[in-house]
Amino acid sequence: MNFHELVTKSRSYRRFYEEKTIPREILTEMADCARLIPSAQNLQPLRYLIVDGAERENVFSHLKWAGYLTEWDGPEKGERPAAYIILLNDTDISKIVKWDHGIAAQTILLCAASHGMGGCIIGSVNRDGLSSDLSIPAKYTIELVIALGFPKENVIIDEISNDDNIKYYRDSSSNHHVPKRKLEDILFFPGKIK
Repeated sequence: MNFHELVTKSRSYRRFYEEKTIPREILTEMADCARLIPSAQNLQPLRYLIVDGAERENVFSHLKWAGYLTEWDGPEKGERPAAYIILLNDTDISKIVKWDHGIAAQTILLCAASHGMGGCIIGSVNRDGLSSDLSIPAKYTIELVIALGFPKENVIIDEISNDDNIKYYRDSSSNHHVPKRKLEDILFFPGKIK
């Protein structure tokens, strides 16, 4: 699979085959790939908490899923993530994580896609509750939670024009549609900016 295919395959998946576990070696590989990303000032303040056991229910209870799907509270039992990687910022190193967490999260999802898996970057998190439930020391702040597993849903990219609705949605067959602007609408060259 070439890189463009890998990026296209790396969508936000929110329903998984929960019973299919992810080997700990692959979860560790995901964190290792994220460890190697460029880091602002090379401070490397991110830490990676892997949750792949019974604590998954604690994580799930502190997440909000899919803001545009207002009548959906997230995946049902049997469709929940097989694991989570929680991106933590070590505030003893840096109070502000800058953009490292975004680069790390995308790297983790690309690694997951390369293994036939998928995930979802979740920023809507009850951070205080999750920190308490998982006994995360106060020096670490939760930046993002990445849900991971083997996708149980079909995600379709729909090309749209600039004025079309960008809200993702599910159709009557439960296909998840993700509107994306066309390349010609987002790409500029000097002297050609619209």
